[in-house]
Amino acid sequence: MNGITIALAVAALLWHAVITLGRPFVRQSSRKEADPSFAVNVSLGGKQYVNKGLVAFGLIPSNFKDSTGDTIGGIGSAIAFKRGSFAKQPNGSFTGTIIAQPDRGFNIDGTIDYQARLHQIDFVLSPYYDADDLPFEDALQTFQLSYRDTLLYTERESQKTTGLDALGVRPGQPLERLLTIEDPPLPIAPFNGHLAVDAEGLALNADGTFWVSDEYGPYIYLMSPEGQLIETVQPPKAILPLVKGALNFTSDTDPTTGRAGNQGFEGLTLDASGKTLYALLQSATIQDGGSDKSTSRFTRLLAYDVSDALLVRPTLIGEWVVPLPQNKKGNTLAASEVHFVSEGVFLVLSRDGDGHGGDDDNSSFKQADLLDITNATDIHGTNFDDPSRPIANDGKLDKSITPGTYVSFVDFIDNTQLGRFGVHNGKPADQTLIDAKWESLALAPCLDPDFTDDFFLFTAADNDFISTEGIALGKPFNAGLDNDNQFMVFRLTLPGASVQGISRFP
Repeated sequence: MNGITIALAVAALLWHAVITLGRPFVRQSSRKEADPSFAVNVSLGGKQYVNKGLVAFGLIPSNFKDSTGDTIGGIGSAIAFKRGSFAKQPNGSFTGTIIAQPDRGFNIDGTIDYQARLHQIDFVLSPYYDADDLPFEDALQTFQLSYRDTLLYTERESQKTTGLDALGVRPGQPLERLLTIEDPPLPIAPFNGHLAVDAEGLALNADGTFWVSDEYGPYIYLMSPEGQLIETVQPPKAILPLVKGALNFTSDTDPTTGRAGNQGFEGLTLDASGKTLYALLQSATIQDGGSDKSTSRFTRLLAYDVSDALLVRPTLIGEWVVPLPQNKKGNTLAASEVHFVSEGVFLVLSRDGDGHGGDDDNSSFKQADLLDITNATDIHGTNFDDPSRPIANDGKLDKSITPGTYVSFVDFIDNTQLGRFGVHNGKPADQTLIDAKWESLALAPCLDPDFTDDFFLFTAADNDFISTEGIALGKPFNAGLDNDNQFMVFRLTLPGASVQGISRFP
């Protein structure tokens, strides 16, 4: 073990001790459930859904390093719970392990050769239900985090993946290359020929394999428990980035048709059975209006049968139109995540890009909203899967299509709720300013026998690796700002909700 490795290990242990063994949470909640005055009720499909408010806040410092020596950042791109880890403790707290997946690394000055990865992060959740405002330092004790380890992703022939822009295309791999399921043409970086991955979505399987969705393809990758690429799912032609009919995976410019640049599969989620995988495009394809924010609200949610994914390439079994929210200027608030709730019902995280690390300190929209596709038109297998037949023109949806029902639900920037945890929206731009880019959702049951439909909604921010003491690929960088990796936890009532791998009954 060299000196750098020892130093990193010691730093990780010290931070673990500070977070988990530091002073106890001195402002214990006097309540065992949320203050009813916080409740926000909405109706969908004849059922009542309730946002009971923010119950915890925590962070990982912007300058913390993972076991490879790189700065931990971007981890809000996707989170999930390690199977079997979530548990309620006798003192009323909850413990578990978050699997967090960053995107393509520090890329403020251009993309870098960053190997895709996931981190294991242990947590202790101590829900705070009182109306009184906590000091920021006390608020951090409601959600304590400790880094455990990192898993790096590899592709064919055990090559490292890369975060470099996908300026090249690797031809599809035939079966004689001894692959179980052949690869479609893949996005690669000409610099080294490696698979280019801008990881965004994450969904964990019961057997230890996991799904990763990315922006370049936009593709969905099945990975082994060791982080090795197993197979690739290619979306319909309408979603593939095409320039003059040929694949062009770059994120720097928009294609002629298909997903817009940096607007790939941001959302990924499995149903409760683990047999259906859903992927959400961040905003409309180019032919559907994606070239302009004023016309890009009609995006697509896809469903794949993954029940025999190791033997048969997953097949598209559903596709629906999602009408994303718009701001006061009529610009689309793109989707950053989707999470399965119950049959036909999902949570969708849509937001602006303002807040700490964003263009403006004052954010006007960050929400986890409800989506119901029960009565929406299923367009999979129709002409709409061809780029020549758009689902919308000039921001107007084709009359033959009924979109999903989208209902406002959980407001991340409610001033009363943020204030209870010493956090704010708008100036000053300090550590207590809410982060700009919230991009992940995860649900866990409250394990409350009196409220069996209550769930904790966990969310984390993508801080874009912004740190004044950053390390990327062994080289220091100074991004001019310290933007911590923030986490929030809400308590919700979700009638009939079911979470894969976690029972909602204690």
